[in-house]
Amino acid sequence: MIVAHHLIWTAYGWWLPNDPRGSTSRTIACDVIAEMGELHYGRKSVQPASREIREFYQQAEERLQHALVEFSEQDIDQIAAPFADTIARNRYTCWACAIMPDHVHVLIRKHRDKAEQMIAKLEGDSRQRLIALGRRHAEHPVWGGPGWKVFLDHPDEVRRTIRYIESNPVKLGRPRQRWAFAKPYDGWPLHPGHSPNSPYVRRKRGEPFRDLP
Repeated sequence: MIVAHHLIWTAYGWWLPNDPRGSTSRTIACDVIAEMGELHYGRKSVQPASREIREFYQQAEERLQHALVEFSEQDIDQIAAPFADTIARNRYTCWACAIMPDHVHVLIRKHRDKAEQMIAKLEGDSRQRLIALGRRHAEHPVWGGPGWKVFLDHPDEVRRTIRYIESNPVKLGRPRQRWAFAKPYDGWPLHPGHSPNSPYVRRKRGEPFRDLP
């Protein structure tokens, strides 16, 4: 049983398929980007120096169709507002969010919408807000693609991911982000009062679903 989705996506132009750190891409669709280096599937065991990454994206900026996006503090605040609207309108339960200069982390409880649908709604609404405010041109993609999802199936994984997401700004020397739409995690689905014999708990004990009364 999936408890939550850890959703990750980048701002436009970041973490390209042939990023020196490695990526989850298997192909490079753009020839001019392919010329910058070979694709390495998965994160490299030996990570490149920060200087190499900066040089790679300096080259990329000259080849991208649109301007490379790096969000300012004002942009981050403007992105958070439509995130709050999207989460409220769709009745999502969000437990953590970090809006970084070049990527986003959001932890959302499982819902009727699939992870891909959640990302699409958050991306679409925030892009429209930035365009409406004149922060980006109407033809600018703003976001770098459909992103990635990590399925979490235990409260311990949820708590670990919350700590990881909340530490992202701190690692860059920024203050920890506090968003009203990110609610404290109550241990769902093992919150106080939860039945110790629920299907979820029985699965965690290794009891097959077919044996449930």
